Amino acid sequence: MGEKIKFIDGKLFVPVNPEIVYIKGDGIGPEIMEASMFVWNKAVEKVYSGKRKIHWKEVLIGESALKEYGTLLPEDTIKEIEEHVIAIKSPVKTPVGGGYRSLNVELRKIFDLYANIRPVRWIEGIPSPLKNPENIDLVIFRENTEDVYAGLEWPAKSSQAASVRKFLEEEFNVKLRNDTGIGLKIISEFATKRIVRKAIEYAIENNRKKITIVHKGNIMKYTEGAFLNWAFEVLEKEFGNITSSNEKDGKIIFNSKIADDMFQQLILYPQEYDIIVTPNLNGDYLSDAAAALVGGLGIAPGMNIGDEVAIFEAVHGTAPDIAGKNIANPMSLILSGVLMFRYMGWLEVANVIDTAVNETVKSKKVTSDLATRLNVEPLGTMEFAREIVKNIDQLV
Repeated sequence: MGEKIKFIDGKLFVPVNPEIVYIKGDGIGPEIMEASMFVWNKAVEKVYSGKRKIHWKEVLIGESALKEYGTLLPEDTIKEIEEHVIAIKSPVKTPVGGGYRSLNVELRKIFDLYANIRPVRWIEGIPSPLKNPENIDLVIFRENTEDVYAGLEWPAKSSQAASVRKFLEEEFNVKLRNDTGIGLKIISEFATKRIVRKAIEYAIENNRKKITIVHKGNIMKYTEGAFLNWAFEVLEKEFGNITSSNEKDGKIIFNSKIADDMFQQLILYPQEYDIIVTPNLNGDYLSDAAAALVGGLGIAPGMNIGDEVAIFEAVHGTAPDIAGKNIANPMSLILSGVLMFRYMGWLEVANVIDTAVNETVKSKKVTSDLATRLNVEPLGTMEFAREIVKNIDQLV
């Protein structure tokens, strides 16, 4: 039996034999989870010579939970994640244009996982549309609980939408067509300031030199414009001793970019950016676009962090069209595990897996999504994981 990870006096306490919750997910989820756990377990065993070991505990959400519990997000799962503090998950199905709401968003709301953190870094050997993809080494901090993702929306023909339209017309003389669906964009001072603080803490801990606030405040002045103003308040008033807008001060530099300009900045001048902090919707767009510049979502890791609970996840979808074919790329989930190990303070195993992945890709031992672009024979999902483990054996 493993021991649960806990917060003691506000600090994470990780035993040598932690029990960690995992979620297999839907579609290709179970395949990439199996391959990833093979890599993680072998790396921990090799690096720590049996002195540390992870005990895994499976919980269910999504389609598998519906079959077992009759609900997509069981109370048992919520309780287990809360008690274990750390969880790692494969992608879970989200219907488009109807059906149930995103379970990923529900998890973020339940555990107040306000920081979606997406490191974006090129791995040598992966094809990129950029001439110099090695210039990309940045981290996107996306506020995770507000904006249009808050779930405050109503279908056009619903009674709720009709009531909102009526209220807007009577109180503010704002007239909307009767066939208008309505959603609310909410951005608060509280949520803005805490995501900025989290980004600054990360910059200090990881020796990052620059923070860029990305917004659309030129148009949405009282939501995204307020996000910019509140962010600068934190940077100037709370951390003015270590941050500055003047590069000559030798402190952590901060500046801002309008969201649409930021997309071209990522392509033209990626080396100019280090940490990006943004509201929810812009962060979703930008993190996917940045991932595309270094090879795509199939290799992009991610984590959702609150003040206590943390959930690490592959950021791509369930890819049901290739499920069960042994061709899925597990790299996003494997690297999300690297982020998990860093969060736990197990830096030795995180560094070994990271290096082993790099060496495997550099030698062109890759799954079909990358093999077709490199014109090499593809490896299956588990075969790719075994190649990584071979490199781990050579490194340790």
